Amino acid sequence: MKKTIYFLAIFISFLVTSKRGSAQDYKWAAGLKFGGYESGVSGKYFMQSNVALEGIVGFRNSGVVVTGLYEIHQPAFNLDKLKFYYGFGAHFGSVGRGQSTFFAGTNHKYYDASLLVGADGVLGLEYVIPKSPIAVSLDLNPRVELARGPFFDIAPGLGVKYTF
Repeated sequence: MKKTIYFLAIFISFLVTSKRGSAQDYKWAAGLKFGGYESGVSGKYFMQSNVALEGIVGFRNSGVVVTGLYEIHQPAFNLDKLKFYYGFGAHFGSVGRGQSTFFAGTNHKYYDASLLVGADGVLGLEYVIPKSPIAVSLDLNPRVELARGPFFDIAPGLGVKYTF
């Protein structure tokens, strides 16, 4: 356990202190996403300087959900590395028996394994830490669950990505 902690500390120190090769924003990113319903891994690819595709594989108790988002990025508050982004997408996945989900303040319980399919939105801020390959994002994810709904809710999300 101690070796793992030391390794992670050295690895994170290396990532934070390494210099970026150019002043331009990144093209690719991979990282972790912590959300209101699922937490998991994410990847982002910029098709243009302000248009990105983001994919998230999120895990929850007894289930997995795959989300795809189309995002438009724009400068925010005249800060060099801070971007405002918004977009839309969809999700699909499954949730296991006995899993509770809170939609719009109501507790919806899945009594059998269930398919999840729906539409997603995203609205957030992303900051690329200067002179490092790390980007941090904070967003809101409105979601409409269609397969077992319709249910609507908004979940917060926090992302940490390694950019390259």
